[in-house]
Amino acid sequence: MNAPSVVLLDYGSGNLRSAHRALERVGAEVSVTADFDLAMAADGLLVPGVGAYGACMKGIREVRGDMLVDRRLSGGRPVMGICVGLQVMFDQGVEHGIETEGLGQWPGVVEQLQAPILPHMGWNTVRVAHDSTLFEGVIGERFYFVHSYAVRSWDFVARDDNQNSPTVTWSHHGEDFVAAVENGPLVATQFHPEKSGDAGLHLLENWVKSLR
Repeated sequence: MNAPSVVLLDYGSGNLRSAHRALERVGAEVSVTADFDLAMAADGLLVPGVGAYGACMKGIREVRGDMLVDRRLSGGRPVMGICVGLQVMFDQGVEHGIETEGLGQWPGVVEQLQAPILPHMGWNTVRVAHDSTLFEGVIGERFYFVHSYAVRSWDFVARDDNQNSPTVTWSHHGEDFVAAVENGPLVATQFHPEKSGDAGLHLLENWVKSLR
């Protein structure tokens, strides 16, 4: 059986090598590209994100990543977001008073965490949703976070009859925030699984296996 193909979307968000290595270690055939057709054809698309929400959205739009994500998900083709790659899946990000429109796959707003120390940097536990498949076999583990912004509360309201309620995993730093979301072909994590040791590799392996 051929290894599942994964495209790491290259839109200028920073160093992609750690994610590339981690995906290869768990059995994926990985390409780093902004090529629309290659990204559409891959078994899985991974949208990374490092830095400011607005800058990431600018880069994503410049490579037609907004259209790419929407088209893949409309066809039920898997997409995963990491860190700001999770944040941009929501309607909007607010940083330093500047509002930036996101990809709008989920309703919600990304805002600065209300916490005594920012950024939230280092290892933290998560409260895994009981119906999670992404975290199968990694319950009770810690994951590596680096961020100052997050979805701080989320009362999900479906936009239409075809939109199912997502499976949400939470974490806490000063207050509760969304740590991961699973919603059909779209999954995303606020933490960095590629920097989270064996637990992160196990999680990525769960996702890669789901692409077969």
